[in-house]
Amino acid sequence: MPTENYLNHPNFGLLFRVCIVEEGQELFATLYAQRLFFLVSNSTSEGLVFQPLGRSNARQMLENRMRLLRRAGRQSDFDQLQHTYKKTFH
Repeated sequence: MPTENYLNHPNFGLLFRVCIVEEGQELFATLYAQRLFFLVSNSTSEGLVFQPLGRSNARQMLENRMRLLRRAGRQSDFDQLQHTYKKTFH
């Protein structure tokens, strides 16, 4: 069963996790509009670092993650992320 993860951004309020990008990096979007995207990195020296992303960059990151999951044979994770992709970008 999928779990939902949320973060509170100091200026933009509640963000939800779209996907894990790689170790220590996750893609988040604003909860209601889903128009603002952030690459959130967990740094040992700085804590959480929010890097704003454009919609096309966020879409590309999600597509790259889907490719990695498909190549790794993780079909259920791929299907789940593909559903998120369609919901977010279509």
